[in-house]
Amino acid sequence: MVALKSCLLSLLAAALAAAAPVEPVQERATCVYHCGSVCYWQEDIDNALNQGVSLHNSGSTLGHGSYPHEYRDSEGFDFPTSGPWYEFPILSSYQVYSGGSPGPDRVIFDDNGQFDALITHTGASGNNFVACSQG
Repeated sequence: MVALKSCLLSLLAAALAAAAPVEPVQERATCVYHCGSVCYWQEDIDNALNQGVSLHNSGSTLGHGSYPHEYRDSEGFDFPTSGPWYEFPILSSYQVYSGGSPGPDRVIFDDNGQFDALITHTGASGNNFVACSQG
């Protein structure tokens, strides 16, 4: 009787496992940029860029820093597009910025919504920025 009960429980467990497929663990792609010790994937960059561009195009802003706002490039970066440029926070929590603390990292885009760079306050002096590293 115990053996039959054990066998039935095993069959039931196997049937339940077969009936409820297990979702595969989502793997993230390779790191595209490092800002300090934070690794950003293309999806994170696209999400921040899309939110910043959408707000810019609608004339809206978020947070105490009124993001996005014009980035004046006092550091002299060599961006692939012409200014004016705009900065919008990209968060190490991988959530899209919706107000509050912007953290140290920014996505930079031009007036046409073209991506230019990721920059960070991490490792910079004062309120300056340094470039995030690719790869």
